[in-house]
Amino acid sequence: MAILRMDNVGIVVEDMDAAVAFFVELGMELEGRAEVEGLFADRCTGLDGVRCDIAMVRTPDGHSRIELAKYHSPAAISDGPRNRPHNVLGTHRVMFAVDDIEDTVARLRPHGAELVGEIARFEDSYLLCYLRGPEGVIVGLAEQLA
Repeated sequence: MAILRMDNVGIVVEDMDAAVAFFVELGMELEGRAEVEGLFADRCTGLDGVRCDIAMVRTPDGHSRIELAKYHSPAAISDGPRNRPHNVLGTHRVMFAVDDIEDTVARLRPHGAELVGEIARFEDSYLLCYLRGPEGVIVGLAEQLA
């Protein structure tokens, strides 16, 4: 038995429209939106009375997706500040390969993105950076150098 693929990464958000706009500006495509509720949702999540809106965004190549979820019930809870450093246990980031890191950062700034550090060069191979996106999620960008 083997894993077939990684299907998606889930991110819980407060402002669905802002989160969708951020990832669409990054270059992802909105695949669809739906409302999720019912016994299957309760059983899957281990929560009672689940009712949430979801939006699925995918990379242009169709291989990677992010599922954004806005919970109406039970209400989403915060486990601390949204500007946590990258080295907190359990903290994750989503990394994207981009063709122009400077342009991508500039396009995302009006959508609330802020660099965590700075754009850094790794040898003659990559330009890399982390920025804070919707709900404090750290989004990594990597531009491969020629």
